Amino acid sequence: MILDFDAYVTAALFDAAGVPTFALGDGSVRLVSLEGFATLEAHDGAVLCACAHPSGQGIVTGGDDGRVVWSRLEGGEAVMSEIAVLKGKWIDAVAASPDSGLIAFAAGKTLEVRDSKDAAFTRSFAHEKSVPDIAFDPKGRRIAAATYGGAALWYARIEKQTPQMLKWAGSHMLVLWSPDGKFLLSSMQENSLHGWRLSDAKDMRMGGYPAKVKSLAFLSNGLMLATAGANGAVIWPFQGANGPMGKEAAEVAFDQDALVTRVAAAGRGNLLAGGLDDGRVWVCDLTSGRKEMLKAEKGAAISALAMSADGRSVAFGDEDGAAGVLASGF
Repeated sequence: MILDFDAYVTAALFDAAGVPTFALGDGSVRLVSLEGFATLEAHDGAVLCACAHPSGQGIVTGGDDGRVVWSRLEGGEAVMSEIAVLKGKWIDAVAASPDSGLIAFAAGKTLEVRDSKDAAFTRSFAHEKSVPDIAFDPKGRRIAAATYGGAALWYARIEKQTPQMLKWAGSHMLVLWSPDGKFLLSSMQENSLHGWRLSDAKDMRMGGYPAKVKSLAFLSNGLMLATAGANGAVIWPFQGANGPMGKEAAEVAFDQDALVTRVAAAGRGNLLAGGLDDGRVWVCDLTSGRKEMLKAEKGAAISALAMSADGRSVAFGDEDGAAGVLASGF
């Protein structure tokens, strides 16, 4: 299935039922079904961020209109609900946890938390600098907030607290927990990746990238981390208590003529998808080494990429609004 949305594709994802969903720079959300796709005008302005809803149904989006919105299909009908609104703010990041049912979002220097099962629950955590990204730990109890100088770790439900600070000089733009909760990874404003072992806050320097790392994905049950930011997908090993410390990364690539802008994985298996800055999309089985070019036609840079939980489908979107859902072939 190939689509043309005529707007920057901010995010592509699959919900728990395997429904592909796209969030766009024109403020709309497109919910794809066998009958086509439904359009919801979720925001008055651009969608800046998106994640799956804790229920596994539909998508949570944040926009430059200060709204956080849940869009989904119910009984074949497209519906949306407003989770929160911060007038005059931009929602820079959203995150959700299916384990705890919590939804978090960042606006400027503030991290907000809501409970999808309790409309009265609210938490607000302030930072000295802006927060460009947030991520829940695997159990949904703690939230990591990327900020200048490191990452702040908050307990999501505790009202008054001092966060644990994982320090590293520079601007941190993207954060991701390892599936076992033992490591936290951060993409820097510079062309580098940084990590911490949470048991002792040990630093893990993971540099050498020719471009900014804008996408991270764990696969193989958390034993490998794939990243964008190079001509191939960079694969870091996470076996053992020390993770990638003292180990070298591998690289998976088709050629050296384009940069990987996005990576996606199913999580449990060894399938990895990569999106390139020339519009192509590939998939690779890291066990067998087999590679397939799913989208060979060149175009605008891939801005969004997702793989279904079973690894059979890959959803992509690019900066010009081209999008699609492709069979992985594995």
